Amino acid sequence: MQLHPVETTLDLNWLRDFECLARTLNFTRASNERNITQSAFSRRIKALESWVGLPLVNRATYPVQLTEAGQQFLPVALAAVSQLSETRQALRDADRGDSRFVRFSVLHTISVNFLAARIEEMQSQIPDLRTRVISDSLSTCCELLVEGAVDVMLCYYHHAVSPMIDETPFARKDLHRDRLIPVAASKAVDAHGWDLDGPGRQAIPYLAYERSSFLGMVVEHIIGRRRLQADMIYVDGLVETIKRRLMTGSGFAWMPETAIAAELVEGSVVPIGNESWCTALTISALSNPAAFDSTAQRFWNTL
Repeated sequence: MQLHPVETTLDLNWLRDFECLARTLNFTRASNERNITQSAFSRRIKALESWVGLPLVNRATYPVQLTEAGQQFLPVALAAVSQLSETRQALRDADRGDSRFVRFSVLHTISVNFLAARIEEMQSQIPDLRTRVISDSLSTCCELLVEGAVDVMLCYYHHAVSPMIDETPFARKDLHRDRLIPVAASKAVDAHGWDLDGPGRQAIPYLAYERSSFLGMVVEHIIGRRRLQADMIYVDGLVETIKRRLMTGSGFAWMPETAIAAELVEGSVVPIGNESWCTALTISALSNPAAFDSTAQRFWNTL
């Protein structure tokens, strides 16, 4: 079936949306990754189809599938986004007179609590190392890697939560073993007796991650079918923002151990549940070494 082409300006975000949908084959998951409502996401896919003049997605199947036109258009869309991103970065670097930077996309909490120290350590081994770090959401970090706009992406992996990226084209290194643990400010625990395993009848104030976020899905897996004696009072997507609320004694939260290592040592933060409420996380790096220059290759080999 041919659509009536619409003479409108192509939006680069439509191509990114299409890539995400082609990867997930699910409108709900794709819209969550793109951080927009499902209705807005669907409108943007339809706008792209109108621009092309043909249906790109078969919505009558579950999961949805790309049409023949969609399969032909996908590699063109990926190449266009990648080339535009690479050209933009090259122009910016040339304008600033920069020498080659190793470019990262990374979750904010990993950047603050892991990557910054690792880069500083490696600069003593690679004196000419220059780095540019983009801290953003997981979906954006994945986009930047797929587009070729960054050399290395750092993210969390968990055995029960599927990654938001097809890692087949990339090399992967597991760098650090982290843990996600339920904690609260020690003064609040002493004052209220908060304990996820305790017999208390009063719900514990709970500072939660967005359910659609990676850590939100990991926490949902930890809780499983157990009854959580908690009252969700705050929801956010950033570890550091939730940590600020936690440190004031507002409630408890699941925190990556790397984000609260100093506070655990000094005792200002304490776990409020046994090991069954904790889970292991892996900080991993993904890259495409075929696109590396010599400095980026040395960094990857040393990482």
